[in-house]
Amino acid sequence: MNFWKNLETETQWKEIIEQSRQQPVLVFKHSTRCSISVMALDRINRSWKPENGNSISAWYLDLLNYREISNQIAADTGVEHQSPQLLMIKDGKCVKSETHQAIRLEEFIGQ
Repeated sequence: MNFWKNLETETQWKEIIEQSRQQPVLVFKHSTRCSISVMALDRINRSWKPENGNSISAWYLDLLNYREISNQIAADTGVEHQSPQLLMIKDGKCVKSETHQAIRLEEFIGQ
């Protein structure tokens, strides 16, 4: 799926916070070495529908390469880091988060 935008800088994270004031934003924290994370990402990718892109932005954070950004997200949102983890950011705050097998896209975007 190509709806993901890569989250690679703290500047992008700050932009996500601002963007969330206009529309909800999803951030998926992914460890490429973790089979549970791979499974969660695959489940999200299979559940995503093209119309979701009209109402929500989706960002992908590679934890192995950008752990400091994950730490910043945890500090800014007050949500403890987990992997895998899906966060919904709205109005500058994390309004929902799930980890591991509990990650279901439908619960975030109401499909």
